[in-house]
Amino acid sequence: MARVTVEDCLEHIVDQFALVHLAAQRYRQLHRGAPRLVDNRNKNIVCALREIAAQKVRFREDIEETVY
Repeated sequence: MARVTVEDCLEHIVDQFALVHLAAQRYRQLHRGAPRLVDNRNKNIVCALREIAAQKVRFREDIEETVY
């Protein structure tokens, strides 16, 4: 994956606001020193999006019912 896009992530997350929440939460974890789940040397926010697109990071519970 040369570039990660929001569309790549939205294939796995039900809505864009949930994506923002998940990406921000994962960014904070990476910023505090959590190990990266995908191989990349980009900034932490890009790494968070790549992890979401690769389905390595997701919500614990099903949020689809909550969102809708």
